Amino acid sequence: MSIYSPDLLKVSEVLPETSEIITLVMDFQDGSLAKRFSFKPGQFGLFGAFGEGECALAIASSPFTKGQIACSIKKIGKVTSSLTSTNVGDIIGFRGPYGNWFPLDEMKGKKVFFIAGGIGFSAIRSSLLSVLENRNDYKKVVLLYGARSIDELVYKRELAEYEKSSKIDLIKTVDPGGESKDWDGKVGFVPSVLEELAPKPENSVAIVCGPPIMIKITVAVLVQHGFKRKDIYTTLENRMKCGLGKCGRCNIGKVYVCKDGPVFTAAEIAEFPPDY
Repeated sequence: MSIYSPDLLKVSEVLPETSEIITLVMDFQDGSLAKRFSFKPGQFGLFGAFGEGECALAIASSPFTKGQIACSIKKIGKVTSSLTSTNVGDIIGFRGPYGNWFPLDEMKGKKVFFIAGGIGFSAIRSSLLSVLENRNDYKKVVLLYGARSIDELVYKRELAEYEKSSKIDLIKTVDPGGESKDWDGKVGFVPSVLEELAPKPENSVAIVCGPPIMIKITVAVLVQHGFKRKDIYTTLENRMKCGLGKCGRCNIGKVYVCKDGPVFTAAEIAEFPPDY
């Protein structure tokens, strides 16, 4: 089959996350493909609404869940508007997986700090689920997650479970003004809360994703606390275009994010052109 021909996915669940974001859980229609399909945390796919087009989105489900995948979508354009209007039973197109991934095997035995903002959580969720699936392989797992308001926090069901779990330390926060009277988390921007947390860099790695300004400031805070840039990972999946490096719209200097990423270390990003 051509790399340009999409496989078919049938929507089995539509999970509302926020007023603008949903998560689609989808089953492969090809039984053979359902059995052999695999991906690594951090990879992405091209999800298509027939008649509207495709958009690149992170695969947000666990790689250990066979036969189906999930992605979270924010309504921001024509394609995402169509995808967020999808109902259970609808068919959508899928190409992938594409790109590189987070080197979770190299992180075994270390403390892993997951730091996410807004829907950026979806791009690192598969990594978090994979680490929790193999929890004994990692020394400590911390999730610092924030959004502009309580409504804009995604995966609230899972956050509630994490709060009760001994497998993970959850710190949740919302921007000032985004809280309610009964909010039991932090109030403050993610980098500020990270500053309070003061993570120790020894035997630690960080996986970061969120708005570009959040990533930039968060990396600076981590470096200030002694993290080496090579131990800080992020994903630039929001820059994905065709997924194959053919259209040339994902390049940053000499780097094609579709082919060379979307996962990069902060050390690699530091070598990007200064206007990035």
